[in-house]
Amino acid sequence: MQDLPLSAADVASGGTTRDALLAALDALLEPARFQDYGPNGLQVEGRRPIRRLVSGVTASLALIEAAIDAGADAILVHHGLFWRGQRGTVTGWMKTRLQRLLAHDINLYAYHLPLDAHAELGNNAQLGQRLGFAPLGEGWGRFGEQQLGFLGGCDAPDAAALAARVEAALGRRVTCVAGDGRPIRRVAWCSGGAQGYFEAAIAAGADAFLTGEISEPQAHLARECGVAFLACGHHATERYGAPAVGAHVAAQLGIEHRFIDIDNPA
Repeated sequence: MQDLPLSAADVASGGTTRDALLAALDALLEPARFQDYGPNGLQVEGRRPIRRLVSGVTASLALIEAAIDAGADAILVHHGLFWRGQRGTVTGWMKTRLQRLLAHDINLYAYHLPLDAHAELGNNAQLGQRLGFAPLGEGWGRFGEQQLGFLGGCDAPDAAALAARVEAALGRRVTCVAGDGRPIRRVAWCSGGAQGYFEAAIAAGADAFLTGEISEPQAHLARECGVAFLACGHHATERYGAPAVGAHVAAQLGIEHRFIDIDNPA
């Protein structure tokens, strides 16, 4: 059942509705295109009128409390509450998060892979812009499962120079396995925990691959194949899509928006 229209008082004071925000986010991010690990869209229903949107990376208790303090009507995140393989019980940390959202009547919207993949506002597109990578032709190249990996041009003399650039841009240390020392002219990246995309990046002709995390096999692959691997932080590589999308839909719908970054060393 869709929301009724806003009242005259609501219209006079500005704002939108819960369903209108959901429709705008779904139209932008197209969640139906993706096979994902959890539900994309409205995960927790709150109040109907929405005037203030807070965006963040993860629906942690710290973000929820910060959004309450900010007077948010809705929260938009990349990592929501519900994932495949969960027990399905509302106990412990899940109870506490849900309790705070419901007590303050706050809507929670979460988009996982759709927020990674958007060609302009998603995590990968925004990360590529922040790191100064050049589009290939009219846009970013794409590779990997569901075309989630991005490809771009780079002008770093070697992996160490690229790692230094990334550290300066993201404000955190990078784990770099340097490969064979080649100049970095073609770079591949996929934010978060995408270390499994490394072989697809090598096949796509990358000189270096960036993601958030590294597992044991990737160091050996980098040394044996000569392609550099940079682990730049899961949270650090996924800080940019939610605020970009939040700002976009807020401007579209005439509501306030604020990004709140809850630090995470992962």
